[in-house]
Amino acid sequence: MAAVIYLHWTATGYDWIRPGHYHSIIDGDGRVHRLHAYSVDLPAHTYARNRNSVALSCACMGGIPDPWTQPPTSAQLQSLCAEAAAIARSWGWSESDITIRSVMTHAEAASNRDGRVMHDNYGPMIWGGTGERWDLLQLEKSGPSDGGDQLRERIRALLRADPLADPRLAFKGETTIQARGADLPVQIDAQGRSWAIAADLLARYDIPHAWDASLRRILIGSLDVAPTYRDDAVQASVGWPLVEMTLQTGQAPVILTGIIRPAPSGDRAWCRVLEFAEEFGISVRYDPLVLGERRGG
Repeated sequence: MAAVIYLHWTATGYDWIRPGHYHSIIDGDGRVHRLHAYSVDLPAHTYARNRNSVALSCACMGGIPDPWTQPPTSAQLQSLCAEAAAIARSWGWSESDITIRSVMTHAEAASNRDGRVMHDNYGPMIWGGTGERWDLLQLEKSGPSDGGDQLRERIRALLRADPLADPRLAFKGETTIQARGADLPVQIDAQGRSWAIAADLLARYDIPHAWDASLRRILIGSLDVAPTYRDDAVQASVGWPLVEMTLQTGQAPVILTGIIRPAPSGDRAWCRVLEFAEEFGISVRYDPLVLGERRGG
């Protein structure tokens, strides 16, 4: 079956972030938490449809007894569509590729609306199902039952736009910091945050890694890293293609995300220095910024 993006809600509160269920979860503020590399299969997000697919989910609809007391927020829906569009773009899709056969809500998949996976209809009752799963059938309480169509149209609109037309992240200056006792060149963004080439940081700390160009990710071979799923991770809104740094395990948990920027010698992956230090247990001093040794959590 061709690759498919499945859109879900978690039926929880807005801050429910757990690995293993979905590739990414979007919290109530619209922050995307990338938990697993999009290139790996997860076992149990969409019945009979977990292979060759990506699952994105909004943390919402956990109100009891009325789930609509915690509906999808506008920020969540915006981020959901932006993330789906970013994935589609990375796969070489155009707006014409966004159909019900390529991007589906769980409500649509449960009712087999694309006609590709025949199973019992456990989707919305209005489509003849048992009502077990109705994710994103509606985007608001008492709204029309065309949530999938609305989301696909928003994703198409994002694909029509130029993602680099107005980059929000610009490097404003270059300097050096001390990292493990030696100079490390870094770039400073408009918020004063330091960025470094990811490969330079990994090499400085003797962290085994490999660059997977086809999947645009850095594979980390170290066994002493525990991803923290940071809520301030780099988002697609920075205006540059994203790169994932993941562990070399079956479900490829994401350690952090960075950006891809062109260079005379070829495209390079950059990441925020402090985020790298926090994820890899590196001691930090400030004023000036100095990275010490890896000391663990």
